[in-house]
Amino acid sequence: MSALKEKLKADLTASMKSKDEIRTRTIRMALAAVNVEEVSGKTARELTDDEVVKVLTKEAKKRREAAEAFAGAGRTEQAQAERDEQAVLEEYLPAQLSDAELAALVDEAIAESGASGPQAMGQVMKVLNPKVAGRAEGGRVAQAVRARLTA
Repeated sequence: MSALKEKLKADLTASMKSKDEIRTRTIRMALAAVNVEEVSGKTARELTDDEVVKVLTKEAKKRREAAEAFAGAGRTEQAQAERDEQAVLEEYLPAQLSDAELAALVDEAIAESGASGPQAMGQVMKVLNPKVAGRAEGGRVAQAVRARLTA
């Protein structure tokens, strides 16, 4: 079992003992998502830490989008609940890249791929994605690459 999944299970037990409802429900949801991912496909398998991070990133993104939707609809209590869950999930994710760090990685990837112009975005993304995996959202990375290539 991956170390991150072990940590999630241990934290679930601790949050249940301390009667922390938000943390308990969020970690249960995260473990359920991990279990679903493990049994999807033709054969069941154990996820690696990187795969667990991808699942948690996807769940955190769902929470962020739901919070925005609830806030836009004037449902502040539900929006806050989604933000609380997102905060718990982000504790298990690697630290996000700052804008300056992302810009440096984008410049490095452009130099490495020899790309120029917006039509070369795919080449740059192919080089860049493994370097930023889990540390920056895909849309944010694509936006930074697009801005750099059109400048």
